[in-house]
Amino acid sequence: MSTPLKLVAFSKEQPARLLTIYLIEQGIQAEYQYSENDYAHAVMLLDSSEQIRAKTLAEEFVLNPSNEKYQKAAWQSGETVKLIPEKSFSAAKTLYDLKQAPFTSSILAICLLIYLLAMVGITAPYLWLKIQPIDVLVDSGQWWRLLGPALIHFSVLHIAFNLLWWWSLGRQIEITFGISSLLMLFVFSAVVSNVAQLLVSGANFGGLSGVVYALVGCVWWLGWLKPNWGLTLPKPIVVFLLVWLVVGYLDVLPVHMANTAHLVGLVCGCLFAWFLVTKSKNSNVQ
Repeated sequence: MSTPLKLVAFSKEQPARLLTIYLIEQGIQAEYQYSENDYAHAVMLLDSSEQIRAKTLAEEFVLNPSNEKYQKAAWQSGETVKLIPEKSFSAAKTLYDLKQAPFTSSILAICLLIYLLAMVGITAPYLWLKIQPIDVLVDSGQWWRLLGPALIHFSVLHIAFNLLWWWSLGRQIEITFGISSLLMLFVFSAVVSNVAQLLVSGANFGGLSGVVYALVGCVWWLGWLKPNWGLTLPKPIVVFLLVWLVVGYLDVLPVHMANTAHLVGLVCGCLFAWFLVTKSKNSNVQ
């Protein structure tokens, strides 16, 4: 028996467990292994002489991990995919989550603080962050205002919707790719979507939704381009968000939406997913 060889690693446990069970069902000696890193869930090959066949089967799995044959193999083996249990809610767990994603946490806290200050009549942050026409920005040099609208919100539903998605998707991206990648995506999508909305409708808008749609686009396309990275959005969620985007353009809602920022943000996220995949290929990252 040779030294165990890492066949493939995932950022989530379930695909690693399923692939391990399937390989064993196919007569290949494999085991699941957990470690403390970004791609923490590994499938280990116990006999290197089976590497070629195992690699072929692993590639098939990565291309179509939802194929029912993998779950069927788990059922036939008499095993279930037992995931590492989530810890119950606690202050310690919340603090751990915040430390794991400091940039995601910081933007969330800033948005909340600005909104709460406005609720008690302190509107100075709004005035300081509100975007201005390009010619005014050229004269004033206040270029931070290109980012500003992403940090201001106008209602409870507005901020709740945006921050829930920001926390859910932003944290995944930050933990998987690091703070620099999420920072780049935030700045890129905020500036481009804000400028696009400014040119179309003027300066009276705000909200993190352009960035949120960038996160959606990024995670959505990474699910297609690199499914083994473990980042994905359920199809019903993608459909809902795309329909919501179309509904905004139909102008049938009682509120005016920053539709251009949403659409441009979505495109920015898809482009950033392509950037991440291209970068990984150049770095020979699986």
